[in-house]
Amino acid sequence: MDLGIKGKVALVTGGSRGLGRQIALSLAREGVNVAICGRTKETLAATSKELTGLGVKAASVVADVGKPSEMDSLHKEAVRQLGPVDILVNNAGGSISRAGVDGASLAEFQATFDLNVFGGYRLMQLCIPHMKQQRWGRIINIASIWGREYGGNVGYMSAKAALIAATKHAGVTLAKHGILVNSIAPGSIEHPEGGWEKFKKDNPPEVVKAFIEKNLPMGRFGWPEPVGDLAAFLASQRAGLITGACIVVDGGQSITII
Repeated sequence: MDLGIKGKVALVTGGSRGLGRQIALSLAREGVNVAICGRTKETLAATSKELTGLGVKAASVVADVGKPSEMDSLHKEAVRQLGPVDILVNNAGGSISRAGVDGASLAEFQATFDLNVFGGYRLMQLCIPHMKQQRWGRIINIASIWGREYGGNVGYMSAKAALIAATKHAGVTLAKHGILVNSIAPGSIEHPEGGWEKFKKDNPPEVVKAFIEKNLPMGRFGWPEPVGDLAAFLASQRAGLITGACIVVDGGQSITII
């Protein structure tokens, strides 16, 4: 299936490893030129090499999405290297504190929103003018099933829920401009250096086995490729009637019926 996005320019935050890396690779395989950001120069360089190996242009920018003030310079550098951004993937995210409401400080709660919501929100604002001008754009925000239902910690769950809500609002209000905005809600996806890999290393086999039996209907943790390929599809011409949606990729893990 030709997704019709060859030659477009994408910016993927947290694109040097994990889900972000896989999303960048899936886009590159469709002929998209990809800019990625991350906090580690060496990891960025390795992923950029993978991307150029697929025959596209790649750019890497050292930036911390948890510091929204850095997003203007990130956007400016991505545009300088590759041109205006047609496809934005806000992938960077995570937990600052794993405590509940009685343990996480206000500063930690706010920092979790900076990382999962406000950095990506600023990038949306920076990318939208070009998308409006050409009457075409795609924004994909990586949320979590724990933004749709109970799970994780209070900061992460609240921030991902806010991201899903912002995506819905943007998807509806920008549709008339040819800009489609959607979110993806992964379940427990295992990847190198990720939280679930660490969970498996830090816990006895019987604890891991019990978690899988209780939570994962497929009998295994998820893997990055389905998330990456879905992001590429949502970025494509083929997804022309999908906007404001939150699509779950979790192997049946979540329990909400919505």
